[in-house]
Amino acid sequence: MVKHENFKTCEQSGFCKRNRAYADSVASTGSSWTSPYQIDPNSITFNGGRLHGIVFKSLGTGGDLVKLPLTVTFLQSGTARVTIDEERRQRGDFELRHGSVARKERYNEAQKWAIVGGLDVSKTATLNNQKEEGVTKMLYGPSGNHEAVIRHSPFGIDFRRDEETHVRFNEKGFMNVEHWRPKVGKESKEDNETNTDIVEDESTWWEETFGGNTDSKPKGPESIGLDISFPGYEHIFGIPEHSGPLSLKETRGGSGNYDQPYRMYNSDVFEYELDSPMTLYGSIPFMQAHRKGSTVGVFWLNAAETWVDIVKSKVSSNPLSLGIGGRTDTHTHWFSESGLLDVFVMLGPTPKEVTGAYTALTGYTQLPQQFAIGYHQCRWNYVSDEDVKDVDRKFDKHRIPYDVIWLDIEYTNEKKYFTWDPHTFADPIGMQKQLDQTDRKLVAIIDPHIKNVPDYHVVDELKSKGLAVKNKDNDIYEGWCWPGSSHWIDCFSPAARAWWKNLFRYDNFKGTAPNTFIWNDMNEPSVFNGPETTMPKDNLHYDNWEHRDVHNINGLTFANATYDALLERGKKGETRRPFVLTRAFYAGSQRMGAMWTGDNLANWEHLEASIPMVLSMGIAGYPFAGADVGGFFGNPGKELLTRWFQAGALYPFFRGHAHIDTRRREPYLAGEPYTGIITEALRLRYQLLPSWYTAFQEASIHGSPILRPQYYVHPEDDRGFAIDDQFYVGSTGLLAKPVTKEGVEQVQIYLSDAEKYYDYFDYTAYSGAGKTHTVAAPLNKLPLLMQGGHVIPRRDRPRRSSGLMKWDPFTLVIVLDNAGNAEGTLYLDDGETFNFQSGAYIHRKFTFSSSSASLISENLGIDGKKTKDYLKTMTKVRVEKVVVVGAPASWDGRTEVLVVEDGAKEGRKVGLSFHRAEGGKAAYAVVRDPATSIANGWKIDFS
Repeated sequence: MVKHENFKTCEQSGFCKRNRAYADSVASTGSSWTSPYQIDPNSITFNGGRLHGIVFKSLGTGGDLVKLPLTVTFLQSGTARVTIDEERRQRGDFELRHGSVARKERYNEAQKWAIVGGLDVSKTATLNNQKEEGVTKMLYGPSGNHEAVIRHSPFGIDFRRDEETHVRFNEKGFMNVEHWRPKVGKESKEDNETNTDIVEDESTWWEETFGGNTDSKPKGPESIGLDISFPGYEHIFGIPEHSGPLSLKETRGGSGNYDQPYRMYNSDVFEYELDSPMTLYGSIPFMQAHRKGSTVGVFWLNAAETWVDIVKSKVSSNPLSLGIGGRTDTHTHWFSESGLLDVFVMLGPTPKEVTGAYTALTGYTQLPQQFAIGYHQCRWNYVSDEDVKDVDRKFDKHRIPYDVIWLDIEYTNEKKYFTWDPHTFADPIGMQKQLDQTDRKLVAIIDPHIKNVPDYHVVDELKSKGLAVKNKDNDIYEGWCWPGSSHWIDCFSPAARAWWKNLFRYDNFKGTAPNTFIWNDMNEPSVFNGPETTMPKDNLHYDNWEHRDVHNINGLTFANATYDALLERGKKGETRRPFVLTRAFYAGSQRMGAMWTGDNLANWEHLEASIPMVLSMGIAGYPFAGADVGGFFGNPGKELLTRWFQAGALYPFFRGHAHIDTRRREPYLAGEPYTGIITEALRLRYQLLPSWYTAFQEASIHGSPILRPQYYVHPEDDRGFAIDDQFYVGSTGLLAKPVTKEGVEQVQIYLSDAEKYYDYFDYTAYSGAGKTHTVAAPLNKLPLLMQGGHVIPRRDRPRRSSGLMKWDPFTLVIVLDNAGNAEGTLYLDDGETFNFQSGAYIHRKFTFSSSSASLISENLGIDGKKTKDYLKTMTKVRVEKVVVVGAPASWDGRTEVLVVEDGAKEGRKVGLSFHRAEGGKAAYAVVRDPATSIANGWKIDFS
């Protein structure tokens, strides 16, 4: 289990303890408390969509003031951005302790890594002419229905939509900016004072020791804190990565609550525990608050260690109502160790709009190569190239599909990256040639720690070129990881990133081929002998920023460098979409590839926890997520392994992985009936690849989650807001509830709406809004329903890999709604290159109308310079079957439909078979081989 002694609690983290204590002191003082922060109204200016002003922090009775420049930026999207800096830190007119060369400013480059768009400033934001004493009001938003009400004293901001407050800054008075101060003796505190009403703990201001490491803290205390309230909102979601429920818990104790804040400090947590606010491998400081009919969000742009407290309070509209008919307010308290106070506010009003506004800023998930959404087979470790080839052959022998086989660290020569063990992997090219015969890929691990030994060209260049992270004394940092003594590449450095790219060229990383892709692990960074298993916070990165300032972004920079390297490793014209898996992540990492939930355990509880963890990633803008199928540590029983493959077949990232000390667990080793059931789960994944790929394409242009929780799809149904064990897949209407408990043979699926739902496999019908429904779930069945009103594209022919499905025909499943209608989309391209950006893709909309009793295919694509040539390659790819679920009884006895292709002078008749409803199962009809091109327009007339 997790070694708690290796990781700080809030009480052991100086700035967390201080900010919590500050909040407690404010709360205990009550109405007599006066916040020391106020904005000078005479400093306020507004021009070009930006409001500027100076917030003053009063330092006790001496009358001294700290100037904190404020900027509020109103964006065209309707998002507002609030930034608070510190004037003296900007000026830098002081010396740091210990002769440190660290930057004096507050870290202001998080935007450089996390933000890629959405910053166009509003041209319509205006000052509200209705003046009110003590406040400044701004009107903004696409419809002009957003308002920012800036309170002067004490400083705070209310964000309103449609004349109602949805987000409040500093309502509780917890705002706290630890300003620059010199270290002075007790007899002369001067600038050390803040407010005489608050007694501050100075014991961790100047240095802090944990795990045998002492943080020199050359800038002294510099944390920022702010309370952000959501009046009327009971449920909040986001701020991954944590192992608890989707709807976040309170953190100040009480029955069923946590007693620690949610922590975001990317860490290598061995055998992490469940239902905990403890930090894990990645951090996305984006939160949504949701209530019936409204969603809002905040994005806390800060790369330092961050904690978030959550408290909920019941507010009664009538003192005599005993809580009946009141509302719940959620109060959050954010604090980071360093950096700017930089917060984006999105006012929705829907979950889709909030997630869309956030991903417009931080970028959309990449559209991966198609192989990347197939099945990945991994373990630590396949021991030789012959072992890899043997596993590959056995998958084929047992007719089990897969796309990628993975190599962990043992493939290297003594854990030196960019090398191969000459004894066990003597012929890596031959190994990859065998994989290539079935269009399969190889993924090899490359971590950021570089082994520190003589005569290793990679570390020699890293040191000679000065591209490594440095320690507090500005010398190269040495730590301990898998290879032993190691140095770490500093990917904040442009020169280091350029050098890193060069290492991946085929002529440099010999033994790799175009079907080789990369896994970035340990990039939190993990340092075995470091404080909290990571780097000292006073280490120095490029441009002399301290590690404390950039810690949570470190993993993003490494994955970004690897992504860019894969883009440029081949000859011009050979560019393929990279695939990179990262363990550490931050806001924006979704642009580079996939993530997984780290080193989980082979037990039912970890299987159950994986679902809300993956859902949380999706609503935080990072949908390409999954968990290690089977559990990384330990040996799963055969029932658990089987159920985990069924669940994994519905993770956006689908990989089986296992620790070096576990037994082999490739699907063909399970034995019957388990191997057969696992194979069916894998085939289901491949059958639905067209729907998965379409969902990825939608995510890549809109930022939509691929797995969608109940509240996201049904935002008006408050009975479903806390449900996190069932989910929808993209816009397909597929609703799944994987079995996550031992011995279970039926599940309860909650349906929010009055639409008909049908079992995916046998068309058993379910209906009834706001109710749970019992769905049979024997071991050989994954509970999967289809919501009426959708068209689901599939490819039904079993193949060994996704690449071998390229020319296969399609099946369209038409699931009729209560009105007898359905619609859906299909996105298709070559699955490899960036040619889709030049129009080389197919995007079709399929619509079934009850009024005309016809199914129509229409084009959603926009022609580009490569459209025509791509469509030529796809002309023979056809629709081979259409299945209509919930077919009307009036079709009974019909044997033909009319197929009319665009441009054809006349139609042709095709056979229809009708199957009557019986035993709770819906009627359905099948059109056999309409032979229409998937690339063209056509109509199938059922009338």
